[in-house]
Amino acid sequence: MITPLPALLEENPIIIAIKDEEGLARCLQNPKPVVFVLYGSVVSIPDIVRRLKKAGKTVFVDVDLLDGLSAREAAVEYLVGATEADGVISTKAALVRRAKALGLAGVYRTFLLDNMALQSLRKSGGSQWADFIEILPGLMPKLIARLSHELNAPLIASGLIADKQDVIDALGAGAVAVSSTCPAVWEL
Repeated sequence: MITPLPALLEENPIIIAIKDEEGLARCLQNPKPVVFVLYGSVVSIPDIVRRLKKAGKTVFVDVDLLDGLSAREAAVEYLVGATEADGVISTKAALVRRAKALGLAGVYRTFLLDNMALQSLRKSGGSQWADFIEILPGLMPKLIARLSHELNAPLIASGLIADKQDVIDALGAGAVAVSSTCPAVWEL
């Protein structure tokens, strides 16, 4: 039986985010079950996902970062047909919605750089159509606490998460998980 993602994150709130082949190799040696793939191409992504799935990982692919694919709904359809990815990450609402329509989980990634970005997130309705909202940078416990009460979708803190205290602060503020490309965080 496949463990539902919320239960996986409750047990293991650190998500391994990989950005290159070195990260992939290290990830395959790590017991953390959830992986965000932040690199790849139309040629390489099927093999990357296959290797991760063979290792028992739950795999999300950032469709915006794949070389050779435009950030359009067809890119999500390609992932469904060419891989066994469990979910999609995107800054584009239409791609998250398409992933959900095709049976994948959807993570809406947003960069909260200023109050305009925050207002845009609130107005987007993302908590109605995304399984998770990933907010960057993840070093904003006060904002994480506020948004965890305002939005209906669970929050994942990401970006600049570099040590145990960053993880503790984000989770303590209300994030359900953190995503990091920092191997030291993966070992926590």
